[in-house]
Amino acid sequence: MSEAKKRKGHGPDYKAKVGLEAIRGVKTINQIAQEYGVHPVQVGQWKKEIQEQASKLFLGKRGPKPVDEHSEPERLYSEIGRLKMELDWLKKKSGLSQP
Repeated sequence: MSEAKKRKGHGPDYKAKVGLEAIRGVKTINQIAQEYGVHPVQVGQWKKEIQEQASKLFLGKRGPKPVDEHSEPERLYSEIGRLKMELDWLKKKSGLSQP
């Protein structure tokens, strides 16, 4: 029995390398595909994906960081709890909580 051909899994570094090679434009897509052993359509898809994602690399470099709506209440509640514990400790040490 002959074994079924397994698909190659290419990692993100490999895809970026091939895609950037295609963006440079020194070689044709067919030459790049033959050199790296992938289908020319795949090289074109990786190139397109890099071009689409390139603008997102520079988002958020300046200005305020986007606030996660779900983590903000948790952060505030934890800070309230921490401050309450500190206040109780200070009251105990200063003797203000004694009747």
